[in-house]
Formats: sequence, C-alpha cells, structure tokens
Amino acid sequence: MALSGHVVGLLKEYMSDLVEQAKQETSAEERFGFTVTPYRSDQAISDLLALLDDRIESEGMQVGLPEGFLHHMWSLCNDATAQVSDRVWIEGNIGSQAPCKSKIRELTYRALIQYIEMRDRESH
Repeated sequence: MALSGHVVGLLKEYMSDLVEQAKQETSAEERFGFTVTPYRSDQAISDLLALLDDRIESEGMQVGLPEGFLHHMWSLCNDATAQVSDRVWIEGNIGSQAPCKSKIRELTYRALIQYIEMRDRESH
C-alpha cells in the first residue's frame, strides 16, 4: 500500500510533535538535574507506533487515515528498522556529543520518511 501525500503529511506532523515533546522532556530533565538516559531509534519507532495507535483511536477517520493503516505502519517499520537504525547510528555518531532523545527522533523519522518515499517510488 503506497501512502498518499495526505497521510505522509500527517505522519510528518505526528513525528514533529514527538520531536518537540522530546525537546521539552530533555529540557525539563536537565532543569531538574536528572541524567539523560540513552535513547535508540527503535524506541523512537515504538513511540511513533504508540502515538499512531492513540491518534487512530481518537481521530483516525476524521483526519483521513485509511483502514488498516496501523497494521501497514507496523509492517513498514518492521521492514525499515535495521536500515533506519544503521543510518541513525552513523548520523548520530558524527561529532563528539552523544545525540539527545529529540535528535534521535529527528534522525529516525527523517530516515523512516525517506525509506517510505523510496519504497513508494519503487512500487510504481
């Protein structure tokens, strides 16, 4: 199933929300003196799928998400995980500082969108 431009746009919006949420969490943790725990791209993908599940339940039909979308995204993310993780690891290790949660999410979601777009192009 190729994703429509509308659905990809919604995905990007949800991903952006998750990146912003991570920035706020990191800022709050630092402000209160908590040490920031390592975060991986597979966790970012799990967080995205959890958010999609929640959003589909609360607003799925109203925003135009197709029937079976969550199942499709689970399969797609499962197929993409190794490639996305490798790419995030490489991009995240450029420089001397370990990437924070928001940066891992940003890199993960960018790589996932590129994977989706490449896959959709190949299916046409």
